[in-house]
Amino acid sequence: MSKISYKDSGVDIDAGNNFVSEIKPYVKETFNKNVIGGIGSFAGAYALPSGYKNPVLLSATDGVGTKLKLAIDAKKFDTVGIDLVAMCVNDLICSFGEPLFFLDYYATSKLIVDEAKDVVKGIAEGCKLSECALIGGETAEMPGMYQKGDFDLAGFAVGIAEANEMNKNSVKEGDVLIALKSSGIHSNGYSLVRKLMFEKLNHKFDDEIDGQKLIDILLTPTKIYVKDFKKVKDKVNALAHITGGGIVENLPRVLPDGLKAMVKKDSINILPIFKYMSKHIEESEMFKTFNMGVGMILVVDKLNVNEVISKTNGYVIGEITKGEKKVELI
Repeated sequence: MSKISYKDSGVDIDAGNNFVSEIKPYVKETFNKNVIGGIGSFAGAYALPSGYKNPVLLSATDGVGTKLKLAIDAKKFDTVGIDLVAMCVNDLICSFGEPLFFLDYYATSKLIVDEAKDVVKGIAEGCKLSECALIGGETAEMPGMYQKGDFDLAGFAVGIAEANEMNKNSVKEGDVLIALKSSGIHSNGYSLVRKLMFEKLNHKFDDEIDGQKLIDILLTPTKIYVKDFKKVKDKVNALAHITGGGIVENLPRVLPDGLKAMVKKDSINILPIFKYMSKHIEESEMFKTFNMGVGMILVVDKLNVNEVISKTNGYVIGEITKGEKKVELI
């Protein structure tokens, strides 16, 4: 009987080594003075920034969901890496943490270096937009675990905050709700998107909606709000990242008992893609599934509203009032 190799089983170590060499330039672009060493070690190392009185480390992890399936089917891999970073760092800032570094996990049936490189380029771009360093990751080739052509992504972000800022949550009656515009559907609700667009309506990737190809609309990367947060950090009482569950489920997470959020539906700048889908999905379902054009909500003292809007291009969508802890769409 002839002997077999690891490559015969479907795992190509040489391809993995080549991949690491290919992505090094993109990873190094994200480094800052706190990164210790390079990539290729058993663990990434990062020096804690100075100047904090009582620092707390924060962590967040997430994926891209079934939006990844669209990227795979469309053979378009340059944006999902940004999504991966965005879903993690946008959660971090809601705890008043500034992102420090990021790690990724890429698992596939067979490593296709050019495709994986595009993904990591996107991750590096997301890290630059987040002003954090990509200090490590893992690439796993697992034939038999994934179907041919498939891969999955997971991301891990670590940030830092002052302990007193992380727990401040000073939301009070009379505070104003400021919406920061989303870039599109972001990375939630894609099982419903895919069912509607490609099963019910039989759309093709190249079909156009409002003069733009459908696949380009659907793969628009999630907006990263880190820089906006840093501009107004001291003027904001709370932040809510509007992900799966929409405004109605995510905004109550920052409300204390006895207060509710009154959101004026007519004030929301609903994006065209959501208006299009609303022709086929009930409004209540839309609002509890999608961000509807609002990627982040800032809760702000009314004295700080003008300054926050001027620095973020946000806009007012409601206010905080007494009542049961929930969102009321009016």
